Amino acid sequence: MTVLAPILIGTVYAFLMSLLREPARRRLNAVMVAGAGAAYLSSGSFGPWEFVFTAAITYCAYRGLDSYGWIGIAWLLHAAWDVLHHLRGAPIIPFASHSSLGCAICDPVIALWCLRGGPSLPGLISSCFSQGPPSTTAAGSDATGA
Repeated sequence: MTVLAPILIGTVYAFLMSLLREPARRRLNAVMVAGAGAAYLSSGSFGPWEFVFTAAITYCAYRGLDSYGWIGIAWLLHAAWDVLHHLRGAPIIPFASHSSLGCAICDPVIALWCLRGGPSLPGLISSCFSQGPPSTTAAGSDATGA
């Protein structure tokens, strides 16, 4: 459950974000990753490095206003920061000892979706079910058999 729940959370996040139209979807994702980047700021676990990390995520989020690639990079950076906090024993949610580990598993799921351009998951699902069976015609021939 330690692995399955974070993967499910990341997938649900991407699915729900997919319900928004562009460019609002991309811009809200940039805001969300900026907020996630500041989540550890009050912990002080890594001293001034917490500010450096927050600045790096903020830069990526700003660039992410126009590019899903930057948002994906920011989520991957956040996942790395989650791993460091987990190893240090300073979880993102103080009363949930494995919260940083869960976040480190969830964030790459969101990053992968962003690095693929933040596609509409409901649209992808419906297109998978609406396609007919694969064509059996030989390559290079048309429907008339010529």
